[in-house]
Amino acid sequence: MTNFKNFSCLEEKIGYHFSDMGLLETAMTHSSYSNEKGTPSYERLEFLGDAVLQIIISKCLYFRFSDLPEGLLTRFRQDLVCEKTLADIARSLSLGDYLLLGKGEEAGNGRNRPSILADAVESLLAALYLDAGAEKAETILLDWMKEKLEHCEENKKGDCKTRLQQFVEQDGNETLEYRVVDREGPDHKPVYIMAAIISGNPVGTGRGSSKHEAEQAAAREALRYFGIL
Repeated sequence: MTNFKNFSCLEEKIGYHFSDMGLLETAMTHSSYSNEKGTPSYERLEFLGDAVLQIIISKCLYFRFSDLPEGLLTRFRQDLVCEKTLADIARSLSLGDYLLLGKGEEAGNGRNRPSILADAVESLLAALYLDAGAEKAETILLDWMKEKLEHCEENKKGDCKTRLQQFVEQDGNETLEYRVVDREGPDHKPVYIMAAIISGNPVGTGRGSSKHEAEQAAAREALRYFGIL
């Protein structure tokens, strides 16, 4: 059996002390170690953790971004639950240091493999869910996700074209396009003025040093026009 004291630093990192240390040990046990030692691996916990992760993040996005359409919420969720994001969280917790790996995975640098790190985050989340309950697991996960959620806030503010497109697509009969209204300044430093047009009706204009920047500004004005921003 593993010396549970090995996990005390991990408990400090996540801010929770397990009642059932066996759950934490299983959450850190890769199948390669399990096959060698005949102990349970984290695969079943990973299965549960994936579902817990999805529901917590979906709930968080639903209430945090109450003005966003389904399409953009789905994109944000995909970014938050992807392998890269989970592996980043694992690295921030030094989770690789606590993994129980078989000899082959150990030799193959399994402690740093993104897929293994991501799976370990899901299994650890499931262990927290079972040992501490849903509320505590949610609090801890959202703390891990704090910077990523702030990045979603930035994307929400910045990508106005996507938000306007999502708004227009709610009514299948509407079309969105952008047109150059005017161009100012010298050739080496132009300023574009673009209009956002929905089904032939101008709903916003914007200026920028590139067409893309001007389109974003026009989309932002259109979102304000519709009371979305």
